[in-house]
Amino acid sequence: MKPLINETKNIILIVLGIFSAAMGLKGFLLSSRFIDGGVTGVSMLLSDVLELPLAILIFVINIPFVAVGYRQIGKIFALKSTLAIAGLSLCLALVSFPDVTPDKLLTAVFGGLFIGAGIGLAIRGGAVLDGTEIAALLISRNSHLLKVGDVILIFNIFIFLAAMYFLGVESALYSILTYITASKTIDFIIHGIEQYTAITIISSEHEAIKQAITHRLHRGVTVYKGSGGLGSTGENTEERDILYCVVTRLEIGSIKNVIKELDPTAFVTTHSLSEVDGGLIKKPGLH
Repeated sequence: MKPLINETKNIILIVLGIFSAAMGLKGFLLSSRFIDGGVTGVSMLLSDVLELPLAILIFVINIPFVAVGYRQIGKIFALKSTLAIAGLSLCLALVSFPDVTPDKLLTAVFGGLFIGAGIGLAIRGGAVLDGTEIAALLISRNSHLLKVGDVILIFNIFIFLAAMYFLGVESALYSILTYITASKTIDFIIHGIEQYTAITIISSEHEAIKQAITHRLHRGVTVYKGSGGLGSTGENTEERDILYCVVTRLEIGSIKNVIKELDPTAFVTTHSLSEVDGGLIKKPGLH
């Protein structure tokens, strides 16, 4: 029963993503000749230059990337993505959307927001509406120099340079704004406001800080054993506890305030986490 409920939720997310992306395209971007990044941007640019239907181009250009996804990620992912992209193509071809505003800034921002929300919802549902990241993943796996983010960045640089040539500098600049908005929206949809951050704390007051985090802030703490290296005060071989905790980005300030209160000289590092699962992230005690 639970798998059926989860799959129903995924289908709803994908359908909502299709309509959101279609709204961003037809309700905002197309009338102003702005484009997005990735495969969607390539399809929009070719549609504008060659005067071919965008609905067909989005499907045709994305399918090779989905085929790569079939080999690299799996059959279910490829099937969902094919149906999602086909649904987007049909939505663009058959559903009418109002042209919301002639204002270029609003068009760029809200067009990117709707497209980003659509792509993010589809990803949450286990599919893609844009095959760029699949291609980037494949290239990065076969290259020791390029990461996924590097491939996407290079790919989009070429797209927007082409947009400057074919659409004009102004349209290309607004298109970059659209892409930035879409990217931030995708991150928000996938990770949400509770994006997690890991905090590492090295302090002589480690026990007091651990007690404060677990009892006052009700967050979990993991304790590592470590010793100092050679620093400005010389070599320190004394063994001490190193504290590691995972919190939402909204809680970082509270943690740092507690640390400063108990030990203003504590060494603290933070880094973002793309995903967290299990443990006692939201409960008191150790994990």
